[in-house]
Amino acid sequence: MSKKEKTPNKHFDDQFEDEDVLFVFRKHPLIMRKGIVLGMVCMLIGPLYTLILTYARPENIPSMTFFFMSILISMAIGLLFVFPYWIGWYYSLFIVTNQRLIQITQKGLFHRSVVDLGLQQIQMVNYQISGLQQTLLGFGTIMMQTYVGDLVIRDIHKPAKIQKKLLNILRQEGIDVQESSIEEEPESA
Repeated sequence: MSKKEKTPNKHFDDQFEDEDVLFVFRKHPLIMRKGIVLGMVCMLIGPLYTLILTYARPENIPSMTFFFMSILISMAIGLLFVFPYWIGWYYSLFIVTNQRLIQITQKGLFHRSVVDLGLQQIQMVNYQISGLQQTLLGFGTIMMQTYVGDLVIRDIHKPAKIQKKLLNILRQEGIDVQESSIEEEPESA
């Protein structure tokens, strides 16, 4: 046997040797909206500056080279504003293995937090979609009740699909997950 065949595939740094990755998901890309709006405003600065110069000094109109350079510089500045938000979205993951759920949250370039929760600790998995924006754009909140407290994951893309997948994984791993139901008390006469 070669060395490649002996070592299992590692999908992330903290993965145990006997651990298999079953499911990976992220938040909805909508969480980058603030950075995208700022980036788009920045992209308008160069063309607007050129337009202002054109009307302010009609005898000395900026050249096409100046116009295209201002667009390129504006795009670069806009991408600089979007980049930290993209980093936060791309490197924030939820990894479900056959042993645990790992929530990796990246905030900015230099701040990362990790929540490691054993699958045996999960008691209930629910989801919520509230409001017009969440309904139209297909995102919501997943709520997990655990023995150590509640884990609320906001802005998840297609939460019903994710909740169903999580419940299937828990059942496949032999974990009894309680179904949530609201029971009414009988009225006394």
